[in-house]
Amino acid sequence: MTRHSGSFVAPSLLATVLFLPAVAHATPLTPLGIFAEAAPLMKLIMLGLVGATLAAVVVCGTKLASGPRLTGGSAFLSGLRLGGPLAGFLGAAYVSLNIFVGISGLPEPVSLKVAAPGIAEAILILGLGMLAGAVAVIANWAVEARIDRAVLKA
Repeated sequence: MTRHSGSFVAPSLLATVLFLPAVAHATPLTPLGIFAEAAPLMKLIMLGLVGATLAAVVVCGTKLASGPRLTGGSAFLSGLRLGGPLAGFLGAAYVSLNIFVGISGLPEPVSLKVAAPGIAEAILILGLGMLAGAVAVIANWAVEARIDRAVLKA
């Protein structure tokens, strides 16, 4: 046992505390863990993509349930079809650029375990963008079909 600041501390506990940053990513990565470790700008993009996806579902449901009133929301769905994936690609490119700039400054070769959290963050942002775009495409198809039915019946 090692005496430290008036209390006994086991050497293994002391080593764990000293090397905590190296052990920080020893646990499996989860989407919430990736979000928690992301930069503030990337968190904002992730939250924006999740919010836009949920808004697309709400807009679609509202428009399909509105009966003969077909106003509002179509432009949002049309914009999100392309904007969601582009935001995901832009976020992934930014994170990837930061990963490679950071790795290039290191003097020794880097293990994949060091770069894995950043790669996971880039893939999460890309996936959220693709999800937002896919939901918007499906919602837009449903709304356009509803509009077509309403117009053709008139």
